[in-house]
Amino acid sequence: MSPTGTRAGQAAPLTSSPPPVPNVLVTFPIPHVMLVTLNRPAQLNAIPTTQHPFLLQLFNWYDAEPHLRAAVITGTGRAFCAGADLKEWHDNNDAAAKSSASPVRNPASIIKSIAAPKPADTARPTPAQKWPADGGFGGISNRRGKKPIIAAVNGLCLGGGFEMVVNTDLIYALESAKFGLPEVTRGVVAIAGALPRLIRTLGRQRASEMSILGGMYTARQMEAWGIVNEVIEGDRDALIKRVLDVAAKLADNSPDAVIVTREGLLAGWAAEDPQPATNRVEGTIYKAMEGADNMREGVLSFVEKRKAVWKDSKL
Repeated sequence: MSPTGTRAGQAAPLTSSPPPVPNVLVTFPIPHVMLVTLNRPAQLNAIPTTQHPFLLQLFNWYDAEPHLRAAVITGTGRAFCAGADLKEWHDNNDAAAKSSASPVRNPASIIKSIAAPKPADTARPTPAQKWPADGGFGGISNRRGKKPIIAAVNGLCLGGGFEMVVNTDLIYALESAKFGLPEVTRGVVAIAGALPRLIRTLGRQRASEMSILGGMYTARQMEAWGIVNEVIEGDRDALIKRVLDVAAKLADNSPDAVIVTREGLLAGWAAEDPQPATNRVEGTIYKAMEGADNMREGVLSFVEKRKAVWKDSKL
């Protein structure tokens, strides 16, 4: 990649290079599209704590890069993402246990220590310390963002990996992919944002089945339940080809209209009535789009019976 971030197939150079992310491949296979590949196949693409801020930074850069209109995230090997790095989690728990251990003391010293203020437990990170609050697990699970992300689920999609996928805009999966929230079987909780989203997508009973039983589900089942948009037969190459076709179609639309439409859709996640939500979108981001270059171009191209030529979004 050149210093400006240009790849073969890009219609124009990027204004800056993407920030580096450990164990992640960032490429630009077709114009206006960023492909993010989680690349820890030996660990089933589990994401360690230190990686979350880097992924958030990458997706913030994507939102700010005017030439990009769609992002795709996938994994290498037999997993999309198996969630948190449980070995790291165990090491943190072990360190916390060791830090709290102490030699036998006399009763007076024990009473004194109970009365004394307790220091914060810094060995075991809280969820907010494990991943950034504004991005969540993998920079995605709680991301609102400006531009769409498409998930290309190539294999196991578990725990935090599934929490990421639930908050993407479109989901395509290989027929062999498996989904699940096994946290309860390991004594932990899916706390990165998926639970309230699953309630809204699946309803209480199906969301409960997934989250408190901790089972595994096929791609076909997730498609039937409305989580997965489309199941792809074949191998990973077939999946990526299909998803890049979808990304190209998305990028062919007005970038302004996509951004504003997405914001309107996300208003449905918020605890506000449809009319105030629509008014909020109309009075803010839609107002900035109305009458701007891409809206005028869309109408003009229809009148002139030609394909629209979009400018990069300034929203």
